[in-house]
Amino acid sequence: MIARLRGVLAETGADHAVLDVGGVGYLVWCSGRTLSTIGEVGGDVLLFTEMQVREDAITLYGFGSAGERDSFRLLTSVQGVGGRVALAILSVLDAGELSRAVAGGDKAMIARANGVGPKLAMRIVNELKDKMGGVALGPGLGAAPAAKGGVSTDALSALANLGFKPAEASAAVGAAIEELGDGATLDAVVRLALRKAAK
Repeated sequence: MIARLRGVLAETGADHAVLDVGGVGYLVWCSGRTLSTIGEVGGDVLLFTEMQVREDAITLYGFGSAGERDSFRLLTSVQGVGGRVALAILSVLDAGELSRAVAGGDKAMIARANGVGPKLAMRIVNELKDKMGGVALGPGLGAAPAAKGGVSTDALSALANLGFKPAEASAAVGAAIEELGDGATLDAVVRLALRKAAK
């Protein structure tokens, strides 16, 4: 599995980028949100990636943050949501907005994405409510600006990977961000959140 790529941005399109990594060009499908923040052609880029292997294709999807990649994985776990539809959703909603839409049962917000009708939006809300609904409910989660790469989202992902339940992780990260302030680094937020979650 290719988990991330660092290289020179060789070209971008409406829905993809090509990264030159050691002379090899990787075509990576991206959300509009990631493409808008990726920088100029010729610049150094780090993308978190998800690789999907099927009989007829090997496809790489790229993300500006681990939180966006985690949201993509959750979305593609829903029946009827392929990689392109998941990217369309992540083009109109960031990870935090998606969490809030799922937690609040706001299918209209999800249906704003191209290729997502009311029935599919409802299925996404129903299937992901238990998996990500608690994430949106913690205090202060909207505090970290998106330009920072979604510190709160990445911290939630880190705690989830360590085995914490979404509600526990959400409360701990929210408390950590409230205490440290908006400009806190991911490392500082995760350390403090771990201490709070362990209490």
